[in-house]
Amino acid sequence: MKRGVLRLALSLALIGSGALITSSGRAAVPGECFEGPVLSGARTLYCIPAEGWNGEVVAYAHGYVPPMAPLDYHGLVMADGTVLPDLVQSLGYAFATTSYRRNGLAVLEGVEDVRNLIDAFPSAFDRAYVTGPSEGGLVTAILAEDELGTQRFDGALSLCGPIGSFRRQLNFWGDFRVLFDSFFPGVLPPSPISIPPTVLAQWETTYAPSIAALLSARPLATAQLISTSKAPIDIADPATAVNTTLGLLWYNVFATNDGIAQLGGNPFDNQSRFYHGSFNDIALNKKVQRFSASPIALANVAHYETSGTPTIPLVTMHTLGDEIIPSWHQSLYQVKLLSHGEFGTIQIPIPRYGHCNFTTAEVLVAFNLMVLQATGEALAQVPAAYDVASTRSEIERAAAEFAARDVEP
Repeated sequence: MKRGVLRLALSLALIGSGALITSSGRAAVPGECFEGPVLSGARTLYCIPAEGWNGEVVAYAHGYVPPMAPLDYHGLVMADGTVLPDLVQSLGYAFATTSYRRNGLAVLEGVEDVRNLIDAFPSAFDRAYVTGPSEGGLVTAILAEDELGTQRFDGALSLCGPIGSFRRQLNFWGDFRVLFDSFFPGVLPPSPISIPPTVLAQWETTYAPSIAALLSARPLATAQLISTSKAPIDIADPATAVNTTLGLLWYNVFATNDGIAQLGGNPFDNQSRFYHGSFNDIALNKKVQRFSASPIALANVAHYETSGTPTIPLVTMHTLGDEIIPSWHQSLYQVKLLSHGEFGTIQIPIPRYGHCNFTTAEVLVAFNLMVLQATGEALAQVPAAYDVASTRSEIERAAAEFAARDVEP
């Protein structure tokens, strides 16, 4: 993803530290959020500033939610406690979000529900933008590629989403589970592609604590699991191997049955995969469970793939140590962009461990770059509590270092 990162470094340098974002206490005043109509089964939420609305709207697409959870508005509080609707309104924008019409694998439904969300916005507006993390990052990217002629959105910010290859993402999760079963046999029920209801019901109380204890008790097996799966950890903190393992197994447990139901069959295929990085790769590959993907499922997976042809300004951001949706999605998406001669998309690498592990200031810098591409103007005001000038400098430095060591995909 060198060209996308170089474009980021150049964009930041050309903008200059003073013009990127001006921090100020003179923020707009957030208004009360209110529920809109239920659209195709999806709940809607709208928030319009009580004072200082700039006439523009930010639509938010949330990340993955387990199928059994109630329909609700998710991801509205950031990791540092920032309330997202309040933050967006303090910048002068209205905020809109949807529950989606269903939980689980809801990318295609989410695309339609976000379109419906903005179509039903209760006031006239000048511009609209779309953003979202994780599953919502894929929803955002697909919307950015499908805006030609629809004129719903003027810019998109995709965060930590599986935008490079949805099929490879599914295989990454499946590979991790079969490797876990090889190094820790008998811990989880035998099939990675059919999860018993008891495992879902007892995951938090029984399985997750037992697995965490086992990983700590068997460090050599844990090290081989991480090495063979290529799952990211923080090398400065070996304990993150436990977090990575539990996080990836969580998706296997809570997403597998629903994903198979939505795709019409099993999409995971490792028949020709040779796993390497263990103490004995030959023995590992002889004993690891093998599965073949359903042709119907693979045909349906194609509907979840990006094309690499955004029709509106698009910015993507990913932590380099994302253990759930790896940062290689950025490189794969860059290949798609370059294959279509698309050089305008900016990609931001954040050198940190953790899925969607961004600071609020980093999100603000990325959002500003997206707005700048869409309008030619930077954000006018940002609450002074966010040190965006220092964050901008750190992002520029990290982007330059990454571009210097990265190779063309």
